[in-house]
Amino acid sequence: MNQAHFQTDSPWPHRAAVLLVCATFPLIWVGGLVTTYNAGMAVPDWPTTFGYNLFLYPWQTWIAGPWDLFIEHGHRLFGAAVGVLTIALVAAAFRYDRRPWFRAMTLVAVALVIFQGVLGGLRVRLDQRLLAQLHGCTGPAFFALTVALAVWTSRRWRDGVDHSPAAAGDRSAARFQRLAWLTTALACVQLVLGSQLRHVRVEVDASVFRAAVWLHLFMAAALTIHVALVAARSLRFWNTAGWLARPAVCLGALLLVQLGLGGGAWVVNYGWPAGWFGQQAWAQGFVVAQESSTQAIVTTAHVATGSLILATALLVALRSMLLPASRPLGTAARFARQEALA
Repeated sequence: MNQAHFQTDSPWPHRAAVLLVCATFPLIWVGGLVTTYNAGMAVPDWPTTFGYNLFLYPWQTWIAGPWDLFIEHGHRLFGAAVGVLTIALVAAAFRYDRRPWFRAMTLVAVALVIFQGVLGGLRVRLDQRLLAQLHGCTGPAFFALTVALAVWTSRRWRDGVDHSPAAAGDRSAARFQRLAWLTTALACVQLVLGSQLRHVRVEVDASVFRAAVWLHLFMAAALTIHVALVAARSLRFWNTAGWLARPAVCLGALLLVQLGLGGGAWVVNYGWPAGWFGQQAWAQGFVVAQESSTQAIVTTAHVATGSLILATALLVALRSMLLPASRPLGTAARFARQEALA
């Protein structure tokens, strides 16, 4: 990859992208807490907070106020901070990065963070559950985009294809790349299904809720199989491309944690399922404590880990593109090959 067409030696685009990633993941956590505690309507106006400018709302009232006000206003401040960091990334990209498509992607990130903020504001103004569902899907999508921006500004992506003989001779790279991208797509679909299930209406028919749960479980099973395949097949690259195998194995570990959190989220929200579990004495004595700290932590952790799985799957898929066998030949390379065979 030609350095002149990439960027200068300035590390600031990558630093800004990594900082944005680190700030966005806690924002996912805070947003999950807002939904878990039903605190989205704690502040009835937007973009102001009880008539105050967002940044001028008295901090004493915020800190010492009710818990739902604390996390809702904190969510707004955190979101504004992420927006500022996104603008900083755009400035660094236009100052140091010469790739037009990368500059365009930073502008997409700004548009997405603005769209996410407007969705959150309309959710407050209109109090519509559909907007809450869209808001719950756009946040993880933005987080995944920040991870992609960090990958695209990394030194490894700048250096391009791994030229080690073992990696270059591995014909399974293309298959691994397809598997990684399919896994990313499944993670995205599962996250959307989870958001719909999380915002299901109280008055919805029980059969609809049951169907949504089973669909979520079915997709979880499909995702588990694909993540297991990604983690297992990445081991063949451990010695030649550890930068690809390590996040793939971490993806498998995250999936195991997510499965445990999913079961825990069901128990703390609905109790032990009927059948063998429900017949046990220790399960029969369990009582769901609505809006308890355990319920909030487990449920929010399940939501946040889902976003982390999507972002990690995308990281693996993007890095798999650096394996030379998975990259299609360019026009010049195809022409040279045809000339050699002629």
